[in-house]
Amino acid sequence: MSLQEILADIFGNFPEWLATVLISCLPVAELRAAIPIAILQYQMSPVEAYILAVIGNMIPVIPLLLYLDPVSSYLRKFSYWDRFFNWLFTRTRRNHSDTFEKYGTLGLAIFVAIPLPATGAWSGCAAAFVFGIGFKHALMAITAGVLIAGLVVTMVTLGGLSLSNLLI
Repeated sequence: MSLQEILADIFGNFPEWLATVLISCLPVAELRAAIPIAILQYQMSPVEAYILAVIGNMIPVIPLLLYLDPVSSYLRKFSYWDRFFNWLFTRTRRNHSDTFEKYGTLGLAIFVAIPLPATGAWSGCAAAFVFGIGFKHALMAITAGVLIAGLVVTMVTLGGLSLSNLLI
């Protein structure tokens, strides 16, 4: 079973609009799974799927941006978590600091906009936290990235649908 089939089964008893929003809130699925499910399985219009998925994908962003720092500060009181955050920050900054220093907020928007695994709103919030991007700038960049990713996923879904119609 694919992730989309599993998610569609899990949320099968919910109204389709609510299932689309909830799937978009999930960190692994986000709108990359919600839009295809809404369009292909729920037969939702592309505009409705896009709007609901974007809303759902943005729901966790504000709490994540506001609470990642206080939660990590609290957890750093424990040696295990302090070591983990030191490792995470060092590794992330070593591997990605050139990109974020060069492109800043635009880099964050591009990172979120690329509809691939390990990118998206949740990862964008973590990146904003690690690189110290302020709330306002991070929120604008993540919103722009989610809007672009939603368009890309919608177009790819519709393109795949058109392609499959041509092949049949």
